[in-house]
Amino acid sequence: MKANTRKRLGDLLVESHVISNEQLEYALVTKSREEKLGDFLIRENLLTEQQLIEVLEFQLGIPHVSLNQFSIEPELIQLVPKELAKRTNIMPIRKDKNKLLIAMADPMDYFAIEEVRMATGCQIETSIAAKDDVFRTITKYYDLQESMDQALVDMAPTELENDTQITDEDSPIVRLVNQIVANGVAQRASDIHFDPQETELRVRYRVDGMLKTERALPKHMQNVILARIKIMGNLNITENRVPQDGRIKLTVNMKPVDIRLSTLPTIYGEKVVMRILDLSSALNSTEKLGFNKKNFDTFSEMIKKPNGIVLITGPTGSGKSSTLYATLNELNGEDVNIITVEDPVEYQLQGINQIQVREEVGLTFAAGLRSILRQDPDIVMVGEIRDLETAQIAVRASLTGHLVLSTLHTNSAVESVSRMKDMGVEPFLLSSSLVGVVAQRLVRKVCRDCMQVQKPNEREKIIFAERGMEITNVCRGRGCPACNNTGYRGRVAIHEVLAMDEFVKDVILTGKSTMTLRNHMKESGYFNLLEDGLLKVQQGLTTTEEVLRVATAD
Repeated sequence: MKANTRKRLGDLLVESHVISNEQLEYALVTKSREEKLGDFLIRENLLTEQQLIEVLEFQLGIPHVSLNQFSIEPELIQLVPKELAKRTNIMPIRKDKNKLLIAMADPMDYFAIEEVRMATGCQIETSIAAKDDVFRTITKYYDLQESMDQALVDMAPTELENDTQITDEDSPIVRLVNQIVANGVAQRASDIHFDPQETELRVRYRVDGMLKTERALPKHMQNVILARIKIMGNLNITENRVPQDGRIKLTVNMKPVDIRLSTLPTIYGEKVVMRILDLSSALNSTEKLGFNKKNFDTFSEMIKKPNGIVLITGPTGSGKSSTLYATLNELNGEDVNIITVEDPVEYQLQGINQIQVREEVGLTFAAGLRSILRQDPDIVMVGEIRDLETAQIAVRASLTGHLVLSTLHTNSAVESVSRMKDMGVEPFLLSSSLVGVVAQRLVRKVCRDCMQVQKPNEREKIIFAERGMEITNVCRGRGCPACNNTGYRGRVAIHEVLAMDEFVKDVILTGKSTMTLRNHMKESGYFNLLEDGLLKVQQGLTTTEEVLRVATAD
């Protein structure tokens, strides 16, 4: 076995027919010296983490573990120092006499194993765990638990917050808040909720659109934790009767993270929500938005028009902003002047002039848009059309030679037309200015690491048959450490695209029903939200349950 363990990872993967010799050569030539081969292959989608674990498990005879099944004893945390665990990316999970069982993503990292053996004086036994699983567990036990324990020791229930507790970077409360945020980023959370209850302060994370409770903190820590968060966001810590908004810029694990902060008074204290904007994962291309080919071609034509309005619609949290920013990135160049008016400015884009709405001083969407038109713009992005005044100025801007991008809160693309008319926009102006509408939702993607191909059930066959579509296999995740045992990891958008043509213009002018537009879309070969979702089920990207959760049959 000793000779076998000294084999290189690339050779093991080629022998197992998981990658080809050509792919191995490409990886060795392309990857940086610091990056591990396994990490590079996973990033390039040449390999899934589950495939890597299975090869190592089979070839090296090392067991695979799921860390959430272990309750880690405090003495293990003291045995392996935090600095060593983080640097070598290992997690101690069990000690039996002089044998220490550790979990690691790379069991072929013999230097790390030797270093842990020297530091602990124990005989080391290795097991394999998903990289994210190890990272999450290290964060949970070494950072979060340590900060939590220290904060509980340092704070008596009667003690009120003082300046040192909430400003000193080394104080337990400051470290605890930093760790809650770092843990949220590690779990790919989009929002962190601090919910005051009658007897506790509940911390919840929204991961892939679903909220889950992470932990409950003692009630007596509530005021000092919320005061610390307010200081981070430059908010008034003495004001707790009215809502406040702020912004925090942090670097978490060497990645820039922008946080939007919102407070709201409730009967048990202030509720705080942090919206995490991971700047390193911001979409920068419309090709990555998940459009099917027909929708992508139609959307690309829309945004190439020299003037007119393009609307992106959907409820809160449906990825409208990501689509808008990816579109602006695509259109951005030295030869165009792009100006945006947003509330709030989420991602800051290089080379684009972005205006933040400030209603308290009279800078509304309408006022900002009116001023933008005097700044010689080519492309204008309005964060949201909320009222008739904004809608009218947007229409006027599009008719005077500008491309206007904006969002609207409606359930489908065809409903956006009637919403604009209901606001009071004249049909003849709307038919002349509107270029097209994209409705979108986000559905969770099946986890690549634990994906299983199954036969569709009877209900799924009926749903597909009703829409003239066939389904032979569906993909579902069985749950693994990489996806936190949910079976889903990441999200993908589903779309409904309505492009303006002579027929649609005639429908707007004559005031025909939305059903007429729906029938026209069907005849033109466009998919509605549900049908586009079912296409992604056919491709194995998501499940029928997910599509039905966000899109209803018309």
